[in-house]
Amino acid sequence: MAPLTALASALGIAWSSSVSLYATVAFTGLAGRLGWVVLPEGLHVLETSWVIGVALVLTGVEIAASLVPGVATAWEALHAAIRPVASAGLAVLATWGASPVLVVVAGLLGGSLGAATTATKLKLRTAIDASPEPVSNAVATGAEVSTVAGMAWLVWSHPWIALGLALTTLVALFLLARAVWRALRQAATWMRGE
Repeated sequence: MAPLTALASALGIAWSSSVSLYATVAFTGLAGRLGWVVLPEGLHVLETSWVIGVALVLTGVEIAASLVPGVATAWEALHAAIRPVASAGLAVLATWGASPVLVVVAGLLGGSLGAATTATKLKLRTAIDASPEPVSNAVATGAEVSTVAGMAWLVWSHPWIALGLALTTLVALFLLARAVWRALRQAATWMRGE
């Protein structure tokens, strides 16, 4: 794989893991194990039964946690410390065996992209969690898991498209989070009668 294409794949998996780390590991491992994609050598460990099994269990826990108001925000806050590090690690593994410069750059950019995505997701999920209706948490969780499942294939089949979609989605989510928080502030001001 060409170095820039390997970097695009590494950044795609870094972004995906910052949306849902456990689902990314599970779906990527399954896609590799079933032969749907060819993973780089550094990520072959994701294809093992134990890794897939633990990741699927943790995906289930994450989905359940994200459906409970209050717990969803706590889960996101806890994982704000975990996901950027995991994003950097997966980006490094995705480029493992390439030139040391590429591996370091992938780790740095993967961790940075992971941190930006995680912070944006935390802000958005906190706003969703604050909404009074119960449906938005389920819709957001379904969208996250579906996106990560699709990215598990797209990152390795069409890395540049995956990276473009990841960056576009990050910008859109950032703008959405700002709009939601602005609307919540306006509603709070209106309810106080100011």
